[in-house]
Amino acid sequence: MHIRIRIIGGCGSGKTYIAKLLAGTYGIPYYETDNFVWDRSGDNIRNTPETRDAQLARTVASESWIIEGVHHKWGMESFREADLIFLILPNAYIQDARVIRRFVRTRLGLEQGNYKQTFKGLRKMLFEWNRGFRKESIPEILELTEPYRAKRIIVRHNREILRHVTSYAAQGNGKKMKE
Repeated sequence: MHIRIRIIGGCGSGKTYIAKLLAGTYGIPYYETDNFVWDRSGDNIRNTPETRDAQLARTVASESWIIEGVHHKWGMESFREADLIFLILPNAYIQDARVIRRFVRTRLGLEQGNYKQTFKGLRKMLFEWNRGFRKESIPEILELTEPYRAKRIIVRHNREILRHVTSYAAQGNGKKMKE
């Protein structure tokens, strides 16, 4: 299927989970905006804005993609070029519980993370990033994506995204990719 999907939400909203599920279901590559920001080849060094933007531009220029992440103050081309934009707004308690579960699972070695989980980082995610996302970022994202409101879909549960993408494909909006 040829489709470009942009998924945005706070920490623990289920962005990565649903992006991986869609990627596996439809054979579409997915990208995390964190991996445009950070050079994961060594000690998680921050990429320059030029490197980050060049990586994003290469991705957006490709035929099909799923880009997921919390980032919204850069990368407007991902919103402009997306066929569907999803903003995940889950229940705050569920979202924070997912962050805590991921922290515990990563610390116990049951799950692999992109970075070292620390108590300081957990506190920051729960009390700064997620609260800030709900209070400040959501209105910013709504304003930034207003020109694309016809393709912007706000969901409470990440699984709703699968239903929307399936419906989009069934309507013939995603053309078949070459085998």
